[in-house]
Amino acid sequence: MPKISEKGINMPESPIRKLVPYAEEAHKQGKTVYYLNIGQPDIKTPAVALDAVKVHSLDILAYSRSEGSEEYRKKIAQYYLRNAIEVTHNDIIVTTGGSEALLFAFGSIMDEDDEIIIPEPFYANYNGFSTASSIKVVPVISKIEDNFALPPIEEFEKLITPKTKAILICNPGNPTGYLYSEEEISKLAAIVKKHDLFLIADEVYREFVYDGIEHYSILQEPGLEEHAIVIDSVSKRYSMCGARIGYLVSKNKDVIKTALKFAQARLSPPTLAQIASEAALSTPQSYFDDVKEEYVKRRNILIEGLENIPGVKVAKPNGAFYCIAELPVKNSDDFARWLLESFEYNNSTIMVAPAAGFYSTPGVGRNQIRIAYVLNEDSLKTAVKILEEALKVYKD
Repeated sequence: MPKISEKGINMPESPIRKLVPYAEEAHKQGKTVYYLNIGQPDIKTPAVALDAVKVHSLDILAYSRSEGSEEYRKKIAQYYLRNAIEVTHNDIIVTTGGSEALLFAFGSIMDEDDEIIIPEPFYANYNGFSTASSIKVVPVISKIEDNFALPPIEEFEKLITPKTKAILICNPGNPTGYLYSEEEISKLAAIVKKHDLFLIADEVYREFVYDGIEHYSILQEPGLEEHAIVIDSVSKRYSMCGARIGYLVSKNKDVIKTALKFAQARLSPPTLAQIASEAALSTPQSYFDDVKEEYVKRRNILIEGLENIPGVKVAKPNGAFYCIAELPVKNSDDFARWLLESFEYNNSTIMVAPAAGFYSTPGVGRNQIRIAYVLNEDSLKTAVKILEEALKVYKD
């Protein structure tokens, strides 16, 4: 019998999606399931983006340029300039989601068995992308007790080897919601310049920052032009997850030249989705102001509710729409499955994402979950109540 590859065997399951069959079975049993497991916003996609697809005048749905249309990339550059980031359209490659942008980045700067240092917990698919690219994740652990702030720079220094090619951060962070400060970015900039590494920043949640704090991009850091690679996406910014449009952005011409070869190999990003995404760039600031106000309300309801549950510890996020909560359980995978299979409160239950999948260090995060606060306020209150009641009766 033909054998599956070692890479395929080692490809991790998604901690976000692997419980879907249990949720579907709960539905079949008549339970209402509140989904806290996945970052699918319930915010409406801007009408201008949807309308652009409805009224397009294309006769042929043809390939676009491999790097994305020039007109669209020029408008993206204008978007960045409005956010105090100076790039040109030649510094941008449009990709099929931020995921492809990250895969292009990995392929452009790393070879088999090279190493990338990532503060954990981190977006679970970084593990999958690394496996697919045959590279090694070297984790540096950030702690819930420190609100998941950047670990001491000395911890990064200890991990750098001749195989190290890059440091990767998510800012604001998925799954923690932590927002790196300008000072923390400057510390990372100093270390990548000292050791001649790349600094990759996944900045897809740039618009979602709270409490009067401003986002600071690695592309704003002086002297980092040859080292900085930004991963970006329209998915969360405009609630367009299904569009699958992202960007790779770098002022390093060799990075862009190399990533373009990967882009050419997959031909082009989707044409209709580019039309929608280009139109979305004209979304008024009031849209983002309203969205941020809504997420702040949701965050405050969630964090306050979690803090009032005995035995639960939670880090307060300053960005994105996620938080990590530490529970009084031994194994959150078992707990999450039990919630769907065996528990109900007023004929309802919740679906959460076990946090161990957001770490690469074995055994870490086993008593933690990631919660996405993408539900309305009433639903969040109900979900927190369900969690509280579940913890009262759950037995490890």
